[in-house]
Amino acid sequence: MKFILAIFSILVLSSFSPINHKTATTSPSEGVISFASFSLINDTKEKISIYTGSGFVSLNKGSKTSITCNTGKEVRWASKGKKGDVIFKITSDMCGKTLKISTLM
Repeated sequence: MKFILAIFSILVLSSFSPINHKTATTSPSEGVISFASFSLINDTKEKISIYTGSGFVSLNKGSKTSITCNTGKEVRWASKGKKGDVIFKITSDMCGKTLKISTLM
């Protein structure tokens, strides 16, 4: 009986001990990009193939694709599933925008 009373007392007293909760906060110096992608429009007069840094995409004239905004990655020309010359590098100011391929070439 004394043993049960001791266990009960420990449980009751431990319920009054404070629990430390850490909350996740972001510091103002951390750069947070609110847009995870940008759009690229083929405004040329022909069908093009590009490598977006994560896969190959064919764009008919006037068509549009969405590209993940991984800054520093290169978008390249593509031909028959092989990477070609670099068209442009993705920068943070491209994120969330719609860009035309003719202005980036």
